[in-house]
Amino acid sequence: MATQTVLTLMQEYLQTSYSPDMDFVDGHLEERNVGEHEHARLQWLIAKAFSPREDEWDLEGVIEQRIRVDGSRVRICDVALLRSDAPFERVIETPPFLCIEILSREDRLSRAKIVLEDYWRMGVKHIWLLDPHRDIAYVFDDAGLHEAEDVLQVPGTEMRLDYHALFARFQSVHS
Repeated sequence: MATQTVLTLMQEYLQTSYSPDMDFVDGHLEERNVGEHEHARLQWLIAKAFSPREDEWDLEGVIEQRIRVDGSRVRICDVALLRSDAPFERVIETPPFLCIEILSREDRLSRAKIVLEDYWRMGVKHIWLLDPHRDIAYVFDDAGLHEAEDVLQVPGTEMRLDYHALFARFQSVHS
C-alpha cells in the first residue's frame, strides 16, 4: 500500500502551488535553495543566451519547470530546453533535450548528483551543472558527472555555452 500512498501524495503535490516550488521525492517534499538574486540572475543570463536560437534549433526554453522524472519523483529544473515537437505538458513527462541546474551557495554536489541522475534515468541525454561560486561547470552523461571543458556543448550541434564568459559577466556585477 505504500505505492498507493505515494501516488495519492503525488496527485496532491501536482495540484498544489508552493512558493518557492519544491521537488517531490518518494512521497516527501524537498526544499530547494532558490530565491537568491545570484541564482535568478544566472537563470536569466542562460535563457538570454539560448532564446535567440529557439526557432532555429526547434527548441523551447523553460525556467523552474516541474519535470516528472518517474512515478514517484518530480524535480524542478532551473533551465530546460524542450523539443518543439514534444507534446504540451503542464508537468513535463517527455524527457527534455537539455536540463541545466545551477548550484546555490548552500547546495552540495552530492545532492545535485542525485537530481542529475534522476534526469538521466528519465532519458535526458544532455545535462549540465553550473557552480558559479567555484567557477566550475559539469556535464552528466553515460560516464557520470565530470568537469566540463572550457565550453559546454551539445555534441553534434551548434548549441554551446561559454560558462567562463557567463560567470565573468555574472561576477562583474556581484563581486
